[in-house]
Amino acid sequence: MDKVAVLGAGYVGLTTAVGLSAFGWPVVCTDVDKEKIESLNKGQVPFFEPGLEEWMAQSMQKGLLTFTPDASIAIRSADVIFVAVGTPSLPDGSVELSDLFAAVSTISEHMTEDKLIVIKSTVPPGTTQRVKEFLGERLAGICSFEVATNPEFLREGSAIADFMKPDRVVIGTDRSVPIERLQRIYQPLIEREVPFIYTNFQTAEMIKYSANSFLAMKVAFINEISRVCDLAGADVLTIARAIGQDPRIGPAYLQPGPGYGGSCLPKDTAAFAHFFRERGMPLPIIEAVMESNHMQHRYAVQKISDYYNTLDGIKLGVLGTAFKGGTSDMRQSPAIPIINQLLQLGAELTLYDPQALDEARQLWGDACLYAEDEYEAAAGQDGIVIVTDWPSFRQLDLDRVAQALSRKVMFDFRSLYQRAKLEQMGFDYIAIGR
Repeated sequence: MDKVAVLGAGYVGLTTAVGLSAFGWPVVCTDVDKEKIESLNKGQVPFFEPGLEEWMAQSMQKGLLTFTPDASIAIRSADVIFVAVGTPSLPDGSVELSDLFAAVSTISEHMTEDKLIVIKSTVPPGTTQRVKEFLGERLAGICSFEVATNPEFLREGSAIADFMKPDRVVIGTDRSVPIERLQRIYQPLIEREVPFIYTNFQTAEMIKYSANSFLAMKVAFINEISRVCDLAGADVLTIARAIGQDPRIGPAYLQPGPGYGGSCLPKDTAAFAHFFRERGMPLPIIEAVMESNHMQHRYAVQKISDYYNTLDGIKLGVLGTAFKGGTSDMRQSPAIPIINQLLQLGAELTLYDPQALDEARQLWGDACLYAEDEYEAAAGQDGIVIVTDWPSFRQLDLDRVAQALSRKVMFDFRSLYQRAKLEQMGFDYIAIGR
């Protein structure tokens, strides 16, 4: 039986390790963050992802999943090594690949026999070829190896479901041997008739960036429509539902909001645009998508500012700091620029999020207050602002909210409520495109 190593115990790496062990493969997961490995060995996932901790516990109990801070142990024991380290954005939008090549260098230091190295991290076109050439120089005369790229398409909040039942699996390689080995690893998915796409390194890398850029474009598009709906007197939700019925468009990612965020769409659109801008082939659609997303942040703040005329001393409860419901991830969350701008304009903010409040405290410290629940966030406020689409925010006790607020004002930037109901209760209701 093939043994698997996963380098990187972040969101993608841990989900990959847990998913492959659930398929029955012995998996050793390693990370340079020793505290993270200690937490994982105690059965504690260092971030919120529904179901992940339970699946991890099952694999650990079966002896199929172990964690170690010693990368050499993971590498030497494995037949197949998945590299799932972070590839963050630099200020200019380019991708920081130092962690990736540090991981690949570590692999080369401890390889003495043939292994398959699979790049799971999101990387610019040509990176996997560079990895192959790097390993070729390091391992010449020592051992043979194979390389493949296998981009992930996980959605935060449903990562395990996406791993177990993906829409597709993309494998990029230049030889048939990695395909055969990965088909064996992914046999449960083949039996479920999941579509597999086999291509070269560069095309697989491009698929990942193209997919995320297209999704970002859909979000930015419906958010642009929401802005002009305010001028036209139209309802963006009805428009989204109507155009989503067209099979050429589809309903996914047509939910208007305060802008896209997270660890993928902002980073990948910026990297995609930068990569080809630097090579003399700019992507004007993607550039416009990024600017439109920033405009949505500013527009949300403008809606609040216009209502009060001045925000100096205005007290607001903000519901949601994570970039979306179902995760504790605040990376590139639209809440960040919105809260920053509100603070700059003199607003006094009390924040609440079911899972990301610790992250919020680290970011804003004493600049904000922090509530234990939605109703404490509303207490004594001049209004309440819904930024994240947590299910609990959709099911608020509106009578209790009304009693808690000093002024019955709701800024519903996720369109969770109906204007008629809120106005009947005496609220001033402000949304985007409604």
